[in-house]
Amino acid sequence: MRFLADLMSQVRNEGEKICEGGGPKAIENQHAKGRLTARERIALLSDPGTFFELGIYAAHGMYEEWGGAPAAGVITGLARIHTRMVMIIANDATVKAGAFFPMTSKKVIRAQNIAIENHIPTIYLVDSAGVFLPLQEDVFPDTDDFGRVFRNNAVMSALGIPQTAAIMGMCVAGGGYLPVMCDHVLMTDGSGLFLAGPALVQAAIGQKVSAEELGGAAMHAGISGTVDFREPDDKACLARIRSIVEKWGYRRQSPWDRKKPIEPALATEEIYGIYDSSSARPYDMEEILARVLDGSRFDEYKPEYGKTLICGYGRIGGFAVGIVANQKLHAQQTDHEGHKRIEFGGVIYTESAEKAARFIMDCNQNLIPLIFFHDVNGFMVGRDAEWSGIIKAGAKMVNAVSNSVVPKITVIVGGSFGAGHYAMCGKAFDPRFVFAWPTARYAVMSGDAAAGTLVEVKVKQLERGGKKLSEEEKKELFESTKRTYDEQTDPRYGAARLWIDKIIDPIETRDAITQALEASALNPDVPEFKVGVLQT
Repeated sequence: MRFLADLMSQVRNEGEKICEGGGPKAIENQHAKGRLTARERIALLSDPGTFFELGIYAAHGMYEEWGGAPAAGVITGLARIHTRMVMIIANDATVKAGAFFPMTSKKVIRAQNIAIENHIPTIYLVDSAGVFLPLQEDVFPDTDDFGRVFRNNAVMSALGIPQTAAIMGMCVAGGGYLPVMCDHVLMTDGSGLFLAGPALVQAAIGQKVSAEELGGAAMHAGISGTVDFREPDDKACLARIRSIVEKWGYRRQSPWDRKKPIEPALATEEIYGIYDSSSARPYDMEEILARVLDGSRFDEYKPEYGKTLICGYGRIGGFAVGIVANQKLHAQQTDHEGHKRIEFGGVIYTESAEKAARFIMDCNQNLIPLIFFHDVNGFMVGRDAEWSGIIKAGAKMVNAVSNSVVPKITVIVGGSFGAGHYAMCGKAFDPRFVFAWPTARYAVMSGDAAAGTLVEVKVKQLERGGKKLSEEEKKELFESTKRTYDEQTDPRYGAARLWIDKIIDPIETRDAITQALEASALNPDVPEFKVGVLQT
């Protein structure tokens, strides 16, 4: 219990540090220009207490040679404006003048992709110097780079997803297209919108012109007609956005069933005392679920079959959901010949994969969103597993997950390793949101297993070259390799690279899933469910 609480405290402290952006001096400089910081703007724009930040760890530990880029220099998340859910994307001008690092582009694109998948109206608070030029080759050309942002603007518009942009500082070069491709464009006095700034214009064509004359708010409001609303300052601009959003109409709702939420019958705080990361002390995942589900009620599907995967129906935040969760308790299973065997918790066996595949298809058939709880070591290996058709069963589960048309939300509780990560709807399988506890571990295999394998390979290489390592040297090599691997399996490493949308407090799991389901409910379109050819 203490271990989990300490981990969460560490995550919170790091989050508070990240929220300082470029630091006190940069914040002071922003205020000296008569502008608010990105976080101050979000606080004024959104209904109190509704901002649900995503991607705060983006670029964590990266770009140190350039002084770092806290939160990748852009703040993204869900919020409510007059109770309506929106996605907010706000450049943080205290971090390198809001310049786009490679991870900045990826973070904006991730936020846009969430908005596209869930049809979430999106608001951009623009205050950016454009591409961070020293790293331009990693920002400019690819499908997950800067240009994709503008492509997504156009796609979102075609899908009927409202977009509003407020220019509240600099908006230069290619970045100038973003606000102009939105439904509404607002601009504050003292801001600038131009494809090339005064210095570049003079260098390119010899023309001397002031920034205000070239692309100021007065010019764009009265001459070019680019801006819909010219505002005197940040506060007036944010108030105008709230006034516009308050008048939006309501669109068709999704088919996901929702009733009045009921709090779990069991105390959520008890999760701290139930979860245990030690393989020597397996915990019961059903006890975790009982502290997340409405009323702690759960209709378990095939409870006596494939026991290392828990499947069943419940409600979270009033929404009907299908649960697929790894059970960490060891279980006894009887095979087709009547032989009993012990199945290890956290391992996917043939029976559990087949059960999960069928359950996932049932949820799609009945329009029930899917929630995946990860604490998986991988699929079972060995002769008995291969003879039982583990590859076929795993392929069936992967097929069902891949072709699901209902919303999928992933929560990584503990380990999420190898093909087990894929089958449990890992990032590559399009979950609408990926959340992780601070205890999450995310890799091909665990640090111990990977270090053991890599050391064995290294030792054999050295022996072929005629060098023999002592036991002390082998131990040192193992520890060094394990240290590196453990660092890379840490959820903060994954969150820095946007493999994880948010590291959450375990006791806030229910609230995070509810937010995700409310976002998913904004998209009423459900494609036809097809799985193609299934291995049988």
